[in-house]
Amino acid sequence: MLLEVCVNSFQSAIAAELGGADRVELCDNIIEGGTTPSIGLVSSVRKHLSIAVHVLIRPRGGDFLYNKNEIEIIKTDISALKNLGVDGFVFGCLTFDGSIDKSVCSQLIEMCYPKKTTFHRAFDMANNASLALDDINKIGFDYLLTSGQKQTALMGVDLISYLIKTNKGNCKIMPGSGINEDNIAYIAQKTGADVFHVSLRKTIESEMKYRKKGVTMGKLSDKEEYEHQITDENRVRKVVEILKQIK
Repeated sequence: MLLEVCVNSFQSAIAAELGGADRVELCDNIIEGGTTPSIGLVSSVRKHLSIAVHVLIRPRGGDFLYNKNEIEIIKTDISALKNLGVDGFVFGCLTFDGSIDKSVCSQLIEMCYPKKTTFHRAFDMANNASLALDDINKIGFDYLLTSGQKQTALMGVDLISYLIKTNKGNCKIMPGSGINEDNIAYIAQKTGADVFHVSLRKTIESEMKYRKKGVTMGKLSDKEEYEHQITDENRVRKVVEILKQIK
């Protein structure tokens, strides 16, 4: 069993490793589904972690149909971050009709080599799951992250199970989205998956003493402005123990 933890800060990355994660997926802006993290964050995390570090490459939130300028940004980010010694990249591109963009993804796979690659949950927006998986295998991705084209992996467990059973390629299918200590055993047994993507966060309060009232930077309330979420080391450890017990 392999456990990947999605993290968006240095503190979360350290907590994931201490909890027993096998690797982290490093990103920014989790509230938007994740975007590419800064060079500074990637460099610091790679320097201090001994486990594998995979980096999300996504220039913005929203859909996965990228224009020429955005594709250039993606390529520049891959080139810059590859030199920092990361172990893998996570990305995904679609065409206007919801198919896998085989041309762009093939170019990016070539750029990433010999690093590991994951096609992320853009797959869950694709128009045909089976055809999309075939394309992802042909392009040469190592992993596919999916919630089974539902909001959570628990809701999409039947499709995930079907994809794993019918998968004819080398791409490992990795369930993700909403997986936690309460449902990972069921999802593992139901799907037969042996690699999982989790977040397992907790909310911590800011140490700021002075708190400006009536002003927020995108949060809904003053209270939310002075708290943020980080990976919960204890929750990661609990999930690791659960996975060890699965035959």
